[in-house]
Amino acid sequence: MRTSPWMWTAALAAGLGCTGGDKSEGSDSATDDGTTDTDTDTADTADTGGSELEAACTEPTEVECVDALILDLSLHDDKVSDGAVATTTEGDDFVSTIDASAGGYNAAADNAWVYVKFTDAGLEKVEIDDESALESMDWHLSLRRYIVRLNGGTSGPSCVGAASFHESTYADLTTVPDGIPYVLDDYYTSDCTITTDTSGLPGSPSVALGPWWSYEGCVQTTLVPHLLQLDDGRIVKLVVEEYYAENQEVCNNTGSGGDDSAKYTLRWTFMN
Repeated sequence: MRTSPWMWTAALAAGLGCTGGDKSEGSDSATDDGTTDTDTDTADTADTGGSELEAACTEPTEVECVDALILDLSLHDDKVSDGAVATTTEGDDFVSTIDASAGGYNAAADNAWVYVKFTDAGLEKVEIDDESALESMDWHLSLRRYIVRLNGGTSGPSCVGAASFHESTYADLTTVPDGIPYVLDDYYTSDCTITTDTSGLPGSPSVALGPWWSYEGCVQTTLVPHLLQLDDGRIVKLVVEEYYAENQEVCNNTGSGGDDSAKYTLRWTFMN
């Protein structure tokens, strides 16, 4: 069973940490985002923290709450992440690895985010600093530790949106359902107060892709598949398979273990 928000808050108050994870870097502490399951033909987007996406876009928009965003997410203007990104192929799928470790959990705020974009040749790293990324459409995802942002809404100037399918699997999601709502990241109130996820950690935003993970002693991959609508209208099917470089399955099955954290493995493919 998943850890509930009130249970996790009590654990924080008691000073409990993650029992698994990369001990040398510090353990990520988190929980699921409280979403509920839906039918496989309908995307569950109601409580992931997003505003519905109307269509693709060609021009950047101004990101609101920039000052709060820079402060809350520790964005930098003087450095670019050195996290490596690599892609191989397996059948019709791309399998991409991303090093979003950012020097470890305790050092993450001092390090830049990793920015990537989906291309016909695979997932490519975008060499850009955090503050410049707030004016750039040349990236689709940004990652640091367990947080994955979309380039759109409160996270960026583009219009990349997501739909999550809680009762489906990556393999079973073979077509794009008609009329599904794609949502943008939307984790600031009108007065630029951040809306956080249920981890209880300050500055941990309620992002649209939050359903990829849950917490029960370590960061577990839920294997919830997602459809992403990119700025050019193309649709990407995506699942986060691993957060730990080693022993992710042990973490998923037992709630403990997992070594070398924030070393993502993503499986994805274009659907159109």
